Amino acid sequence: MNSVIKVAAEMMKRSSSSTELHTKVLRLLTPAPHQGGHTDGAEILRCTVKALKEGHVVAVPTDTIYGLACLAQNSGAVKRIYGIKGRNGHKPLAICVGEIHDIYKYCKVKVKEELLGDLLPGPVTLVFERSEVLNTDLNPFTSLVGVRIPDHAFIRRLCQMCGEPLALTSANISSHTSTVDVHEFQELWPKLAVVVDGGPIGDQNRLGSTVVDLSVLGKYRVIRPGCAQSSTVDVLERKYGLSEDSENDL
Repeated sequence: MNSVIKVAAEMMKRSSSSTELHTKVLRLLTPAPHQGGHTDGAEILRCTVKALKEGHVVAVPTDTIYGLACLAQNSGAVKRIYGIKGRNGHKPLAICVGEIHDIYKYCKVKVKEELLGDLLPGPVTLVFERSEVLNTDLNPFTSLVGVRIPDHAFIRRLCQMCGEPLALTSANISSHTSTVDVHEFQELWPKLAVVVDGGPIGDQNRLGSTVVDLSVLGKYRVIRPGCAQSSTVDVLERKYGLSEDSENDL
């Protein structure tokens, strides 16, 4: 994850209504051993942060599938991400942060910090009661919010540089198959300010993260099995003694 990254940028022009959107396709390429003269991805990070701060939606690689991201605290950007996906407005968006300590600012955590450290970074979305700091226009229909820290150096550093959470969802039109390569969602490129191409996602099972509700003290509930259900449940039950709660709905 922390290997040196070579930067290559491609500029694409697309038209949207009467305005012309310049979509930047930025490739993260891992250099061959012993090659010199490579950058560390700072150029791509700066460009992506700039687009996010301007209220745009970007596409980024994660540890499971490709995602669409915007600033969670920007209500206009949140609305835009729903429009790009054609997503039902009553389906929640998760947030993504860079470090475990960031979770406490936006969520009311009822589990031990050690539990968070055992599952994150990783292919898991943990659902907690939201704090008052989180944008009220993000998932206004629920008191809960899912939070991710992907095991992917680029998106974690992106969150750190933004200094605030990203709203994160899969990079596809709603109800369509999740994507593990940027060319699989090429029809969305004209609506995005930046597409970060990290190459094919390694696992390629397209299941996405395992989503677990931890908002009830001493309980857990699997909302979506995802790609890491067995290992996640094992940690929750065997190490921390949580019991399954089938009554509490998101």
